[in-house]
Amino acid sequence: MPTSAVKRRTSADPKPQWDAAKVKALRFYMGLTQQMFAKRLGVRQQTVSEWEKGIYRPRGATVTLLTMIGEQVGFKYEGDKK
Repeated sequence: MPTSAVKRRTSADPKPQWDAAKVKALRFYMGLTQQMFAKRLGVRQQTVSEWEKGIYRPRGATVTLLTMIGEQVGFKYEGDKK
């Protein structure tokens, strides 16, 4: 793939915020169970459940991973102007 076709995120690009509704929406968009989604992210199913209930929010590298996966599958999250 030519490097010109790859969109790189810069420090000026805002990081999407992953709240409970957006995590669940991405999982549903991908057609995955919590268990399958957790395995893809490298976290426990209970963690995904806690995110979706709003008990905790994804943070750190998981936010980056959710953003990358969302972009790969064409998921539109808040802040996406397309």
